Amino acid sequence: MTVSSLLVCDDSNMARKQLLRALPTDWPVSVEQASDGREAMEVLRRGPVDVMLLDLTMPEMDGYQVLTALRAEGLACKVIVVSGDVQEQARERVMALGALAFLQKPVEPALLKQTLGNLSLLASAGGSELAQARQLDASISFFDAFREVVNVAMGRAAALLARVLGVFVQLPVPNVNLFEVGELHMALADAQRGNGLTAVCQGFIGDGIAGEALLIFHDSEVDDMARLMHGFSADYAPMEMLLDLSAVLIGACLAGIAEQVDVHFSQSHPTVLGQHASIDELTRLNQPRWKRTLAVEISYSIEGHHIHFDLLLLFTEDSVELLTHKLDYLMN
Repeated sequence: MTVSSLLVCDDSNMARKQLLRALPTDWPVSVEQASDGREAMEVLRRGPVDVMLLDLTMPEMDGYQVLTALRAEGLACKVIVVSGDVQEQARERVMALGALAFLQKPVEPALLKQTLGNLSLLASAGGSELAQARQLDASISFFDAFREVVNVAMGRAAALLARVLGVFVQLPVPNVNLFEVGELHMALADAQRGNGLTAVCQGFIGDGIAGEALLIFHDSEVDDMARLMHGFSADYAPMEMLLDLSAVLIGACLAGIAEQVDVHFSQSHPTVLGQHASIDELTRLNQPRWKRTLAVEISYSIEGHHIHFDLLLLFTEDSVELLTHKLDYLMN
């Protein structure tokens, strides 16, 4: 019996666990795991690996850099990218770098098995090493589970924006933290790159899970974004642009989260909050509502343009327990 060697590379414990669960149960495969691209390259340099399931958005060394390094060092490994970044340009770029397939997170077991079979990567059935590998998985924390949910939702929102604008959106590793209001102020201040901010705020609620979404632009970049969107209207006003952009990004990101945790969010109308306001003014105006907050920070950039903006999802403290119950099936 031939035993294949498999490397699962993803910075999320939950994503790696999901992939192990999705693998064909009768595939005789020896599994190693890496939490970022650097760890993956260390494993690949130590000895041959037949197949790698590779994430794209990771700290230290991302999936694009791993594919580039594989080619530069002449390391033989068949790569299937499994990513939450589902932009068409992302798919095209990894295939050009040598990936054999691109699968969307969270991957369906049947589709993964079909992909492995189509690429002739499945050895004869009958192995038990996969079950042993699964037993090595530690329990998943709430923050790791929710960060992966946000990662998938963030990628879907970026793909929608990329299609609408004809651009490539550069995605970060999302930050997920529980903040007291003072800590939230410091986190927001740390993100500030200029003196003035313009923000669009939109409330949301569903099954008792509630919060505020803020799309924050630095004033120096609002006009640049408006010009990028002028293809829709020659007289597209900056504030109109911000409201439309928030409807696309906030709506798509919340929809991605809702689908994964099985809720339906109702959203209020977006409003411009603190136009040209400093970070101090923004937090002062909203301190009574935010208090202790589960904060998600996503810093988007548009490739080829000097445009950066932050999407903040601020969930109420009461939402954390409800979200934890929703994520139990993913964490265990």
